[in-house]
Amino acid sequence: MTAKSKSAKYYRDNKAARDKKKKYDAKLNSSKKQTKKRVEANSARRKAKAAGKDVKGKDMSHTKNGMVIKKTSTNRGSKSDSAGDRRARGGKKKK
Repeated sequence: MTAKSKSAKYYRDNKAARDKKKKYDAKLNSSKKQTKKRVEANSARRKAKAAGKDVKGKDMSHTKNGMVIKKTSTNRGSKSDSAGDRRARGGKKKK
């Protein structure tokens, strides 16, 4: 068995939370804004691949500097790219 993150273990063991997250994710990913963002990333990745860039195991990331190729693990755990990322993952604790 592979090692799992704390959140993966939590959702595995809590069906109600898993169902709630699945419903939320479906709603978010079907929104016009998120669909547009995903289409842009997919298109940019295809263009990068056609240009001969190494995109295996990498994502296109929306950053304040435009689209950037990042390792998948880095991009999906990023806290620094946007305020939304910081809010979603709970930034620094205020004293």
